Amino acid sequence: MITIILMALALALLQIWIIPMLINIKNIGYQLSNRDEPMNSGSLNARILRASTNLQESLPSFLALAILSIITEVDNSMLAMTWLFLRVLFFFVYAVGIPYIRSVIWIGSIACLVLMGLALI
Repeated sequence: MITIILMALALALLQIWIIPMLINIKNIGYQLSNRDEPMNSGSLNARILRASTNLQESLPSFLALAILSIITEVDNSMLAMTWLFLRVLFFFVYAVGIPYIRSVIWIGSIACLVLMGLALI
């Protein structure tokens, strides 16, 4: 489970910081500024930022459930790995701009969190 937690944190680092920075390298001046004004970004960058925000909303719940699984010695590793796989898939589907499949993937990732929580009861 610890490996899955570390992979989830690596995903967060990639999705929240590294990938948006690399895609938006042409606006390096903005990234080095005080960022007083909103950045003028393209649709790909905007979708990636929305996917990152979505991960930031889901990641704390996942981390709490994963840590509780370790503490209580409940094996939620398959659900945690499925959640991680769905979150990676969600990022790519969101970045490409496929709306309906993206929603189904998101529901699957939320279902994994619910099932992880139920396993702890």
